[in-house]
Amino acid sequence: MPSFDIVSEVDLMEVENAVNQASKEIEQRFDFRGGKSSIDLDKTAKIIKIMADDDMKLRSIQQVLSGKLAKRNVDLRALKFNPEEPASGNLLRQKVDLKANLEKEEIKEVNKLIKDSKLKVTTEIQGEQLRVVSKSIDELQATMSVLKKKDFKFPIQFTNMRS
Repeated sequence: MPSFDIVSEVDLMEVENAVNQASKEIEQRFDFRGGKSSIDLDKTAKIIKIMADDDMKLRSIQQVLSGKLAKRNVDLRALKFNPEEPASGNLLRQKVDLKANLEKEEIKEVNKLIKDSKLKVTTEIQGEQLRVVSKSIDELQATMSVLKKKDFKFPIQFTNMRS
């Protein structure tokens, strides 16, 4: 039976490249010279760590990072900016979580939209993803079309298309 999976993933290689580019830009920019501002990626925890000298520089780093990620086709909805917190040496620290999976509420929202569309497909929750199965590939493509039109607050991708 034809099927596909709905997931929410972020390409860590693209994120790493964007963080490296942002870091280089911060090092080279005149307004950051002599400061201790930095940006790092923790791949295992899927967290971007931003250190800035002040609030204005923190906002600049966020803009640079967002721009670099957008250029690399990383969906910015996959980022969750946590509140900034003071760090030692009068610095500001902020952690940015990378969304790596669909949460139960998000899966339910996607599932409800599919059910409400009245397409002849069945869905099956498999941990952090949703599998959509149908006898017709056309129904699966119609389901994808319906999901692409909806603007979720989180990114979704379609994987494992089987016919």
